[in-house]
Amino acid sequence: MLLAIDCGNTNTVFSIWDGERFLCTLRTSTEHQRTADQYYVWISTLLEHHEIPLDINAVIISTTVPRVVFNLRVLADRYFNCRPYVVGKAECLLPTQPRVDEGTVVGPDRLVNAAGGFDRYGGDLIIVDFGTATTFDVVAEDGAYVGGIIAPGVNLSLQALHEMAAALPHVDVTKPQKVIGTNTVACMQSGVFWGYVGLVREITQRIKAEYERPMKVISTGGLAPLFGQGDTLYDEFDEFLTIHGLRIIYDYNREQGNA
Repeated sequence: MLLAIDCGNTNTVFSIWDGERFLCTLRTSTEHQRTADQYYVWISTLLEHHEIPLDINAVIISTTVPRVVFNLRVLADRYFNCRPYVVGKAECLLPTQPRVDEGTVVGPDRLVNAAGGFDRYGGDLIIVDFGTATTFDVVAEDGAYVGGIIAPGVNLSLQALHEMAAALPHVDVTKPQKVIGTNTVACMQSGVFWGYVGLVREITQRIKAEYERPMKVISTGGLAPLFGQGDTLYDEFDEFLTIHGLRIIYDYNREQGNA
């Protein structure tokens, strides 16, 4: 079985693929101090709870946090007796190479989203990923990542408001009942919610105008459904797009004999 690991700045997702379907998806906070032994105890305990055998013999990793890679490699080697594929490293092949400025290092999460999006929806895509950062990935007709946009994430913006403005509290993001807030919390929620709706709409429209081809907009990330409420911002929401992309890249490496 394949263990697909998507490690972001805030959360890390572990998914188990049995060759036909994902059996379960587990989520934990990202902590670079966590050891391979701690990962194993956590994973094995939860798999036992889900009554899933611990028959993992392959691992693929995508991470935007370089410091966690060492312990995840140790996890794969020590407990699953395999060398993991790490997206973005030379030894991990991609179905289609990105086309960006020479010397540019593309985030592994963006490469994985491009692979997963192309497999599910074809080319000419805009993938909006609501993570610690809000990213827009442009996927060409042949599945290549060809550029994009990085904006501050929703929760990052809320945290900045709370920490940098002494009078403003920490609030949860939600769709406000009215645009005009009549108290501090409502004002902040309206600003963040409608501000990000406007950001997504304006950026996707400008990408389409510059790209000059019909494009689909695919959203992923935990907050994506919230920002789709009542507004046609996306053509599709795909909760597990990144994990699916990891599986696609793993299959491609196996097909190429890259064991």
